[in-house]
Amino acid sequence: MAARRLALKAVDWVAFAERVPPNQKSMFNALKTRSDAISAKLTSLPESPVAIDWSYYKSAVAKAGMVDEFEKKFKALKIPEPVDTQTTAINAQEVEADKDATAYVEASKVRVAEYEAQLNKFRNMIPFDQMTIEDLNDTFPETKLDMVKYPYWPHKPISEL
Repeated sequence: MAARRLALKAVDWVAFAERVPPNQKSMFNALKTRSDAISAKLTSLPESPVAIDWSYYKSAVAKAGMVDEFEKKFKALKIPEPVDTQTTAINAQEVEADKDATAYVEASKVRVAEYEAQLNKFRNMIPFDQMTIEDLNDTFPETKLDMVKYPYWPHKPISEL
């Protein structure tokens, strides 16, 4: 049982340590030390508790029937184990987080491709000191003057004076 408990709760401490910020290393080391101590304590315990020697107690206790009553109550005692209600919710959150992370990575790849195209455009354009206004407007269409909206630019129309 100790091996089964250990297998269920194994933590990848190396991967965990890689994600810990430098200012929290001491807290991480304390957590790992405490976890290792608890794990060592759990593995040192036997899988099942030691059986009670009822015959010894029957011979040692003077009051008749007391040990039989305790034995009957002890065997009738059932300690309920808590029901795991959170594992399914955690697994669902993990699946959702994986989907979100995958979507983010895909969107990031699209953004990287767009940025690569822009960078390629900047690398291949004419240097600014050699550009004419027409070259600037061809390379960056957003700088082209809208003659319909601003017909008198850079001057103000007479009506606005």
